[in-house]
Amino acid sequence: MKAYRYDSSKTLDGAHGAAIGLSLVEAETPRPGSGQVLMRVKANSLNFVDLISLSGAFPVDGLVPLLDGAGVVEAVGEGVTRWRAGDRVVANPNLHWLAGEPAHDTSGAVLGITTNGMLAETVIMPEGSLVALPETISFEAGASLPCAGLSAWNSLMGGPTRRGVVPGDTILTLGTGGVSLFAVQFARAMGCRVIATTSSSDKAARLKALGADVVINYRETPEWGAAVLDATQGLGVDLVVEVGGPNTLPQSIQAAKVGGRIALIGIVGGMGSLDYAHMLPIGHKILTVFANGMGSRRDLEAMMRFVEIAGIAPVIDSTFGFAKAEDAFRHYASRQHIGKVVIAQAASNAAR
Repeated sequence: MKAYRYDSSKTLDGAHGAAIGLSLVEAETPRPGSGQVLMRVKANSLNFVDLISLSGAFPVDGLVPLLDGAGVVEAVGEGVTRWRAGDRVVANPNLHWLAGEPAHDTSGAVLGITTNGMLAETVIMPEGSLVALPETISFEAGASLPCAGLSAWNSLMGGPTRRGVVPGDTILTLGTGGVSLFAVQFARAMGCRVIATTSSSDKAARLKALGADVVINYRETPEWGAAVLDATQGLGVDLVVEVGGPNTLPQSIQAAKVGGRIALIGIVGGMGSLDYAHMLPIGHKILTVFANGMGSRRDLEAMMRFVEIAGIAPVIDSTFGFAKAEDAFRHYASRQHIGKVVIAQAASNAAR
């Protein structure tokens, strides 16, 4: 079987910010041991954390990349009762976080970051880390859900606070990456009002089509926190799905209502730095700020049911074949995509 691995002896040309590269290697198809499943991967998707890995920020040399993958159970090991050959499945990136609150012994193994990921033709998975993929959801759509979808889902569910959104709440999303678009789609399906920021009129139109009620162009309106207050009669939003990082957090704090919540997810706006003065309003407004590390298998199962029942279709920007995985990374690194960049391992499903 074939698999990609991060390779520090090379650099992925044409991928902005890349410090290491990828190598395609041949290996024996693994056999599942006790409690394990052999999964044939049908599709993957990329996330911003994969670019961070490519930048050399994590010690990933030699690891198989990617958090996200969907496919079919090919064989099961001794004692496996949850799955049988032919089952359609999605992997939870947090391998050992099955349910409940995160803990030291459940948070260490993350696909593509601390252990081998999903960019391979076949992978060995613990039976408990897999979730059923409904027949109504394609492998490409299923592969787009675990990291970005689950991050958006648990932000709306309240993360560790368990103080989720309710119909009539107003949420703020930033940009048109996977997490933000899922947050728009999920929030609208939950009966929430959505305010979104973006950088162009074309992207604004896409956000409106997905259900955003108000869209603010942050290039035209750099002080978009004040614009959000204007759009909420001076009150602010109940929840900010904050994916930008230090460069956007001060505006997000301004946009949040008194007693509101901010879910910290990403740093797509760059590392930057924060002046303590920017943080003071957190106390003044009695905000709850919480980190979001995707979620447990039970969270992924709940989100998958919601996606199926609500009929939510993930926004897929582009699809690349397995042999073109490096091009998928380059396209993602260009930051020109809207939604998810997918790698389809069945050649007939790949547009590039």
